[in-house]
Amino acid sequence: MGRFDWPALMQAGMRGLGLTPGEFWALTPAELRLMLGEEGGARSMGRSRLDELMAAFPDASKGDDDGRNSG
Repeated sequence: MGRFDWPALMQAGMRGLGLTPGEFWALTPAELRLMLGEEGGARSMGRSRLDELMAAFPDASKGDDDGRNSG
C-alpha cells in the first residue's frame, strides 16, 4: 500500500476544491478521489449481483426467531 502525499492532498482539497479543514478531514479517501476526478475505483454493484446476494442471504421475516433475542 502506498503512502499518502498529505500536503498535495490537502492543497488539492482546500485550495483546489475550496474545502474547509473540517470538510476535508470528514471525507473518506474514496470521496476525496471522486471529488478530484480520479477514476479506477471499484465498480458499483449491478442489479443481477444484488439479486444473487439477496437470494443467498435473505432477510428474516417478521416473527422469525434467529436465536439472538433469547434470554
